[in-house]
Amino acid sequence: MGTPFKLTYSTMFNPPAELHARFDAALADFKVHGLGRDHPQWIGGQAVEGGERFEVRSPIDQDWMVGRFVQGSAADVDRAVQAARAAYPAWAATPWRERVALLRRAARLIEERVYAISAAVAVEVGKNRMEAIGEVQETADLIDWYCDQMESHDGFDRPLADDPLPHFASHNRAVLRPYGVWAVIAPFNFPFALAGGPLGPALIAGNTAVFKCSPETSLSGWLLLECLRDAGLPPGVINFVTGGDDTGRALAQHPAVAGITFTGSHAVGMQVLRQAMQGPYPKPCITEMGGKNATIVSRHGDVERAALGILRSAFGLSGQKCSACSRVYVERPAAPALRERLVQLTRDIAVGDPTQQAHWMGPVIDRRAYERYARLAEHLRSVGQIDTGGEWLTGGDLARGFFVAPTVARAPLQDAAWVDEHFLPVVLVGEVDSVDEGIDRANASDYGLTAGFYGTADEVARFHARIEAGVTYANRPQGATTGAWPGYQPFGGWKGSGSTGKAIGSFYYLQQYLREQSRTVVE
Repeated sequence: MGTPFKLTYSTMFNPPAELHARFDAALADFKVHGLGRDHPQWIGGQAVEGGERFEVRSPIDQDWMVGRFVQGSAADVDRAVQAARAAYPAWAATPWRERVALLRRAARLIEERVYAISAAVAVEVGKNRMEAIGEVQETADLIDWYCDQMESHDGFDRPLADDPLPHFASHNRAVLRPYGVWAVIAPFNFPFALAGGPLGPALIAGNTAVFKCSPETSLSGWLLLECLRDAGLPPGVINFVTGGDDTGRALAQHPAVAGITFTGSHAVGMQVLRQAMQGPYPKPCITEMGGKNATIVSRHGDVERAALGILRSAFGLSGQKCSACSRVYVERPAAPALRERLVQLTRDIAVGDPTQQAHWMGPVIDRRAYERYARLAEHLRSVGQIDTGGEWLTGGDLARGFFVAPTVARAPLQDAAWVDEHFLPVVLVGEVDSVDEGIDRANASDYGLTAGFYGTADEVARFHARIEAGVTYANRPQGATTGAWPGYQPFGGWKGSGSTGKAIGSFYYLQQYLREQSRTVVE
């Protein structure tokens, strides 16, 4: 059963008791029946096993074995791409209204399974229940959004004026058509939404697809595959492969892949983008590549709002969001009050097993992140100051996971910590002489994903006019730089944060999975 109330970010901030009861029941069931199972790949409408397998363990507790998955080979990837290629002509020829109906059915299945899927996502990723439920529901809403866009544009088939030629009837149309096989490579932090979000428009548009999640979150990918499969998509239209970097590289570089959507690091995203340009012709490549997101606080800003918004953006999902706030530029007169309040709120964060209602912040994803956090804390102590945090949390049950303290720190404004994306629950607070200096420093990054501001209406207008970021928030306590919901906030970056400037959940995203064909017929 689904939920009788609509899940949105509003629900996330004021959840009804029934939401918690349903999640708890789903979590208990998952721990009994869902953990430790073997899962196949899905190619050409069939489960495909393999020889070598890898284990996925929860970052909450390494004793929890989430599942075992096939280490996909280049041959598996080729088989998946060829299956998608064989299914493409019939799927592209399927009337767009029928494709929309099937994808809406998939969205309804996601909603019906929202708690079961969310429990698995929370355990696998280490995110709290509200963020897990929000991610899964958002995936259904994204698919619905793109169905709405296809319908509102009448399938992107537009008649044009006849040529002004005497004695001839010359009829013209502009039609958007699919590309072929589309590859989707999703990251660990939003494995459901950042796989389902791109797959929805790719499939609605008439492309067939092969997708792969991060190896750390392979179960989330399998659960998404089940929703698409059970919705009735024909064999070969959707294919799922699992594995690590070699599997992803084989998919991104396959010559029969017509287009690709990649979400992950800037370094890998740029490699994918360059590869897409190096064949006999350029391929469409949508890359979302992270951020080094800044919040600017004016001396006139509401300190309480700013501190709460920064905290939620810096430490939600343990800072492992491309939209996380990792740097704050505050005008000097407001700096002492902001820093004091932010530190106080940070010390009050409940860190622990995030599937439990009492805990807001969970672990980082794996040992590499755990050790990266320790190195960053050591560096910040050597060049600046840690106001709170900066340590591993190893007491009791936390010792079996990768838990760290949310951290507020200072460093010289020219230090590399202000430049590098760390993907950790660490936020730097620095003082500036003016709002304009804060904007200048925010814009000095190669990234341009999200940005936040706290100040007066006049200052907000100046901020919007000058900031170089695709997603902006002003005077928002719910999150200084994070939080987007389909139909409310499109989400996509500028500069090094994205390759297209077209945002997820926007009015312009679906069209990227289509190419224009001009048709003239003379009678």
